[in-house]
This record gives sequence, structure tokens and C-alpha cells, in this order.
Amino acid sequence: MKSPNIWDNPATYELENRAVDPDGHLAAAMRAQCDWTGRHVLDLGCGTGFHLPIFARSAGAVTGVEPHPDLVSIARRRTHRVANVQVLQGTAQAIPLPDRCVDLVHVRWAYFFGPGCEPGLAELDRVVRRGGTAFVIDNDPSRSTFGRWFRRGYPHLPPPDVVERFWSMRGWTRTPIDMRWVFEERADFEAVVRIEFPPEAAQAVIDEHDGVEVDYAVNLWSRRF
Repeated sequence: MKSPNIWDNPATYELENRAVDPDGHLAAAMRAQCDWTGRHVLDLGCGTGFHLPIFARSAGAVTGVEPHPDLVSIARRRTHRVANVQVLQGTAQAIPLPDRCVDLVHVRWAYFFGPGCEPGLAELDRVVRRGGTAFVIDNDPSRSTFGRWFRRGYPHLPPPDVVERFWSMRGWTRTPIDMRWVFEERADFEAVVRIEFPPEAAQAVIDEHDGVEVDYAVNLWSRRF
């Protein structure tokens, strides 16, 4: 499935990556559940590799997997001097790694997990070592300003209670995270809004919201294998 934002707009998505969670709440929540120091981290759907060097600072090895060949090339250029990082082309449904080789999986807005993602979850069962952990980060449309925009822009997506039931029945735990989008310039904010929402919804967001900051709620889903 084609990504609705980063595949056609990697430079604009880079602005979004820089704007997300300047206070580090997501990283702190993940660290509280799993310390990846010296371990093998898989960033599944790594895009341009934004998070790969961050994990590489303390991980023993980091593997990025991304289906889009152009993004794979960008991620490889980004990390070509980082000795403990490799970037592979592949999908969540067919991860190009051997069985039981990964200690931590990080999936951030890269695969629309929830009903229909069972092939990807089966691959996690295969590649994660026993005792390992997987994290899936996704939008929480039930709260926050961004959540309200998300509901308006994508009314066809499953409601939050359906998504939560899907995860809970499969042994995943939800940690709600409150964070922020903070952009350096208004033009950056507007550009990112335009790749995140359909045109009419994007224009409504731009018209109604002043400034360069917005409150943003996400769900950190986690599972120990």
C-alpha cells in the first residue's frame, strides 16, 4: 500500500519528523518499557531513516526496513557512515530478516496497524526473539486538537474502540501519550498539514489554527514476546 504522505513528499515529511514531540515523551515512554542498549533494533517502515541514527547511538545493531526504493536510497545515504546500521528494502508482510533475530521493533505511522494488518503481526511473531518487545505508534483520534482534525479528515477509518479492541485481544498494551507538533515556521506547518490531510480538510485546519504548535495525542501500543 502506498504511503499517503512520505512517498511523494519526503522533504516535507522531514519537517514533520523534526516537529514531532520536541519534549521527548515518546522516547521516554519506550525506554521505560524496554532499554535497547546493546540490542538489535528493527525500525519497520523506516522511511528516510530519520530515527535510525537515534537508535544507533545506544543499540548494538539497527536495521531499517522500507518498501519504497527511493526512500531506501535516502535512508542509506543518511546512515552510510553509521557502522551499526543497515537498511533493507522490504515490507511488514515479508520482513527480510531471519527468525528470532530482533530485540526491539519500532513502527511509527509506517503501517496502518489495526484490523487488516494480521500478516504484519505474524511477521513480528517470526522475527522477534523471545523476551523482545514491539512498539507501534499511531494517532489517537479520540482526543487532542490533532485527533479532532484526524477524525474530520478520515471519517472512514475504524473508530477508536474498534482499534483498541483489535490490539487488546492480541495481547498488546496501550500507553496514551500527550505530545506536541512544534514547527519553526508557519509555512512548514501548512506544508505538513497539506500532506497529512485531504485538500478540503487541510485548508480548514490552516484557516482555523494560528501559530506553529498543536497538541497531539498518540497511542503507544506495546507487546512483549
